[in-house]
Amino acid sequence: MTATAQVALVTGASSGIGKATAIALAAAGFQVIGTGRDTARLTAPAGVTYLDLDVTSDASVASAVQQVIDRFGRIDVLVNNAGVGATGAAEEFSIAQAQGVFDINVYGVIRMTKAVLPHMRAQGRGRIINVSSLSGFVPSPFMALYVSTKHAVEGYSQSLDHEVREHGVRVLLVEPGPINTPFAGHSVVADTPLPLYAAGRRNYDELLEQNLRSGDDPAVVAKVIVAAATDRNPKLRRTAGATARTISAVHRLAPARTFDRVIRKFNRMPS
Repeated sequence: MTATAQVALVTGASSGIGKATAIALAAAGFQVIGTGRDTARLTAPAGVTYLDLDVTSDASVASAVQQVIDRFGRIDVLVNNAGVGATGAAEEFSIAQAQGVFDINVYGVIRMTKAVLPHMRAQGRGRIINVSSLSGFVPSPFMALYVSTKHAVEGYSQSLDHEVREHGVRVLLVEPGPINTPFAGHSVVADTPLPLYAAGRRNYDELLEQNLRSGDDPAVVAKVIVAAATDRNPKLRRTAGATARTISAVHRLAPARTFDRVIRKFNRMPS
């Protein structure tokens, strides 16, 4: 590590988008700390140091951030990537399940952000990059719980960005579309399935598997995150991947009724 190397902390860096991001940031000259719940079994890529972290634990978050500060002296970029999917009809999830998903996807982002902000303010600069989703700005039937967490992250990020900008800190959003990762296999499955949703759920599971299989490589998202971390005048939000770009354009330009039909067609639902 050189005296001028910036320090990036990436949550959920053991695989998928997080791992690709850690590698890309290291290649861009950052000293990278990647986190996961159990990193002892992992081989760290060049330029990446692994650290155990549970984003659902206040104590774990505080300890990990302090370890980074103690060892590297600063945190210039935080990438909030740790998250979990959730598939099933909204009615099929128990409240306990919903709370668990929000604890990772939303409160995990808030915990990490609150932990690094004092350090970023003290140094007069920093970037917090929150990995949202195409689902952060459009609906996705049979993923209502997951979608609601990403909508929450979007609202939190946009509002917080205004609060901290005058202190030299920016809060930015990256919105991937379908990415070729084991997302579906790591998703929470609704614990109270109802027969009336069975056909729709099967249809969605098939569609999700197909979209992920043909989705963009995680490196596509990592490239966008590096741009968000390094651009002199960063944009608040950036899509990542061909599908996200296309749907974002349609969402901006199409009338609401037309976009509603697009969503139903995209999800193979009756008109």
